[in-house]
Amino acid sequence: MITMDKITEEIAHFIGMLQMNAEQALLRHAYEEFDARKSADPEPDEQAPDDVPFEAPFEFLGFDPGVPYRSPGPGPMDGDPHRFPNMLPPPPPMVPDFPEFSVTPMVRIQDGVASGAAAAVQPELQPPGSVVTYITQAIGLSDNDDFSVGGHGLSFSPEVVDTDALLDAAEAAYALSPIGGMERPGSSAEMIETVNTIAARLEGFAAGNGSEFEIVIQQGEGIEGIFVNGELVEELPKLADYHAFEKEDEEDEADGNGTLEWTGNATVGEDGSIVVEASVTLTAGDNTLVNEAIVKNFWTAGTVTAVVGNHIELNAIIQTNAIWDADKIGSDIGDWASDAAVNDVLNIASFGRTDLTDDDGKANATEGGFPDFWAVTKIEGDLLMVNWLEQFIFKTDNDVGILSSSGVTTNVISGGNTGVNQSSVFDLGFSYDLIIIGGSIYDASIIQQTNILFDDDLVGSVNGFQTKGTGSASTSGNLLWNEAAIHNIGGADRFSVLPDAYRETAEDLADGKNTISKGVLTDEAFAGLAGLNVLYIEGDIINLQYIKQTSVLGDCDQVALAMDELKPHLDSDWTVSTGGNALINNAAIVNLDSFGKTYVGGEKYSQETLIQAELISCEPDRLGGQDPNMLVNEAIAFLDNPMAEADQQAAHGVYVPSANDGPTDDGLQHVLGH
Repeated sequence: MITMDKITEEIAHFIGMLQMNAEQALLRHAYEEFDARKSADPEPDEQAPDDVPFEAPFEFLGFDPGVPYRSPGPGPMDGDPHRFPNMLPPPPPMVPDFPEFSVTPMVRIQDGVASGAAAAVQPELQPPGSVVTYITQAIGLSDNDDFSVGGHGLSFSPEVVDTDALLDAAEAAYALSPIGGMERPGSSAEMIETVNTIAARLEGFAAGNGSEFEIVIQQGEGIEGIFVNGELVEELPKLADYHAFEKEDEEDEADGNGTLEWTGNATVGEDGSIVVEASVTLTAGDNTLVNEAIVKNFWTAGTVTAVVGNHIELNAIIQTNAIWDADKIGSDIGDWASDAAVNDVLNIASFGRTDLTDDDGKANATEGGFPDFWAVTKIEGDLLMVNWLEQFIFKTDNDVGILSSSGVTTNVISGGNTGVNQSSVFDLGFSYDLIIIGGSIYDASIIQQTNILFDDDLVGSVNGFQTKGTGSASTSGNLLWNEAAIHNIGGADRFSVLPDAYRETAEDLADGKNTISKGVLTDEAFAGLAGLNVLYIEGDIINLQYIKQTSVLGDCDQVALAMDELKPHLDSDWTVSTGGNALINNAAIVNLDSFGKTYVGGEKYSQETLIQAELISCEPDRLGGQDPNMLVNEAIAFLDNPMAEADQQAAHGVYVPSANDGPTDDGLQHVLGH
């Protein structure tokens, strides 16, 4: 509010009155002119009051617009929600049987370390809650194409590839893992049982195994380094050196005059006409399956962790690559095969650890005295830090087709599918100077990856097939890639036996005394701290990080090459690709264990396991030992009446159907010719 002195206020009032008088004068002049032009109001006809009819047959009920809407009662967002306790939303659902926690913040102040304690104002010390994440991602696709391209006049109807063999192979490869059948735990007791079961199975599997797979097993209290197909290496292989997710598209370029220059399969003749280069290109593979998961668990940790019970730590990476690549290529086109198109099968695993303490095993802290006070936050029950991720992709791309050149550029794409599962979890929570656990610690980081590929291709030619152009056939060139990394924050040698002072403090906290003994306060890890933030957990800490990735692909293509029934185009170029698939699993777990020391009152168990398995089969068991040209010719069926087969005349090594035959069926609907 602005205040004015007396003179200024009088001047303002005067100016206001002057403006009002001027406005009234203007309005009066306009009104008098308007009033002079107004005609006199006619007088109404007078009527006797007795003659006026009056009747009210309906009862007056008031105004009712007929709108049934009624405003709702106050909700949780109207005003203060605590005024309406019954309207508050329910708490988020938890996993069944998860115990609740209670918090009891306390402070004790000491006049020197040896003096007694006095109560003080309670601080705002927030406790951590349990964090549990279950993620399941699944992709399924069946892309089994049936196509017929060109004027060959034939029908190619081989036996349909059955998926039972793929499922059997996947089951056999998946059963190789000693923990392949683990179910998702739903309670604290089940989580503890899961950790113990995994540890026992891995220990038993490392003791002895027999399988057709090439298996590399390493197990011990600690593993560190990078392992590629069982061998220790210095650097991680780069995925970009083996697979490119983005391919550069060929675009039309402009010359210096600004006109477009044709870069396709055509040339301009001397007379100015466009001559199309005859070619047939088939891409029946090029499928890409990607599972990617990253888990970063920084939920809670302490400079000093004291566990009264046991400390169980388990880190494991299990990787399996299985590929069946028994290709059969006909003798007429056998020299088309490219030796450069080999399969790349890689299992890549890395174990790492970061120690946040100095050379003396003391956490990085400034020099000074010891704490004079502390605050205790208590959790009644277990503290859960669980991330359970499962990713699964199952695809079939079993294509069947017959191709012939029609003297144009023909591109057939019956593969090229892409499926991606991606998930990222980042748990960032609380840090404490001291964490005391009345129960035990179960710390497990597990990564399980499986790639299974069936790429048994059959490429043959019909009798009489020939070409003077170039020809290439690639039936392999697949990539199976498993990459996993587990990195723990906390030194491997940070463990010591639980001192009596910590045990006494844990017993006092369990009895509700909320006192910290002198021996705990004088621990060198707390030097330089004015006070301690203490977390007491009555039950267990369950730190379970689990990633499971599975990719299964069936890409068994059957292709027959034939000549045009009316005019053979011998100058056509042929490019056939039935491989080039990429199955990629990528996973990483970064787990925060401790900022410094860990005291264990019970038993300490540590196990790190690496299992890398490979199965590369090139034996033609499924396709048999027959000539693929014979298989193709046996699969060719006539389109007209079988009784008229004897009357058909051969042309270019294939039978010409009658004129009554209908058009060939193109079940693919993805053929481009120009």
